Amino acid sequence: MRIVIIGEDTARAAEFDGLLADFGLDWKIDWLPAGAPVEPGMPPFDVFVCGLRPGPIGGPELLARVAALYPQAVRILLLDESPDEAGLDIAQGLDGAHRVLGRPLDPGELVAAVESVVDLRELLDNEQLKRVLGRINSLPPPPRLYLQLTRLLRDPDANNNAIAQALSQDPAIAAKVLRLCNSAYFSGGREVGDMRAAVVRLGHQTLLRMVLTIEAFGGPQTGNSKQREQMQDRALRASNLARKLLPGPSAELAATASLLAEVGRLLPGVSSGEAGEDGPDYAEAGAYLMGLWGLPMPIVEAVAYQKRPGQMKSGGFWVTGAVHVATSLVAGSAPDEDYLRAVGMLDKLPQWRELVEPSEQAEEQDREG
Repeated sequence: MRIVIIGEDTARAAEFDGLLADFGLDWKIDWLPAGAPVEPGMPPFDVFVCGLRPGPIGGPELLARVAALYPQAVRILLLDESPDEAGLDIAQGLDGAHRVLGRPLDPGELVAAVESVVDLRELLDNEQLKRVLGRINSLPPPPRLYLQLTRLLRDPDANNNAIAQALSQDPAIAAKVLRLCNSAYFSGGREVGDMRAAVVRLGHQTLLRMVLTIEAFGGPQTGNSKQREQMQDRALRASNLARKLLPGPSAELAATASLLAEVGRLLPGVSSGEAGEDGPDYAEAGAYLMGLWGLPMPIVEAVAYQKRPGQMKSGGFWVTGAVHVATSLVAGSAPDEDYLRAVGMLDKLPQWRELVEPSEQAEEQDREG
């Protein structure tokens, strides 16, 4: 396996070689200077590592080039413990990275990160999963408006008027956004009747998640409308909870992944996880669908491992851990305490339980009572 590291301390090359040899890994690392280009025709590599500012070209742009030119390579973004870069840069880097590791880079963490991504690819390269989904005449389409808004929000010149105009291009989604904006989840006590006011009330990230909810759960999927409404209710509550469990831009990844955690249930021939059911598990099926949609790998991974975070080789409590806790608590089931103990988060569980919002149905019953 060949690893390319750009813009990091080359004095650590001998240290890395020795430690990788201790792991029994015959991996070759090329340490390239800051500003080294990523171009077609480079010697093939399996892993690419860079920081947010590895040279004249920013890390997010380098990761995007690697994704386009060498899509099979594992992409790793390095962040300082307290990064002072703009939040937008970090968010873009997270979108393009399979993994985020701290600086200075630790050889053990690098090995775990690479092996974890490889494991995920093998998990989703499942013949039964491909066979079942291959028989579906029409898979749910990618969330077109969500992806369009994501690109728009990366434009520093974008304003609320432009965002409202993009939303208004799809009257059906615009109407649902307004309805949800005035629901118990988001209502601020005053009814909102126009799209720009909805954008201002919700904020950009909440708006993105709302549009994603509508596009993911609003199509002609299997199951009755009541089941879809219940899934959407759980998705919104899990999303709101998950974003409180992580700091910074990672919170938005966790919120988005939690929103999509149950989408696999909408696919025909997929198991809901109940004992005795045939077919691939809905978590893996949903992750496979996220991959087809081109969503960031941390979201794909979190959806895939939402019920068994302890099986991931990469340690720590990140997006997958937050999604596991949020979806478990919202569903009324117990999170994996052995996993939480292993990642040093078990003591936070009572506090997290207090953050779970009641369902919209329960709130309506309270108001009527």
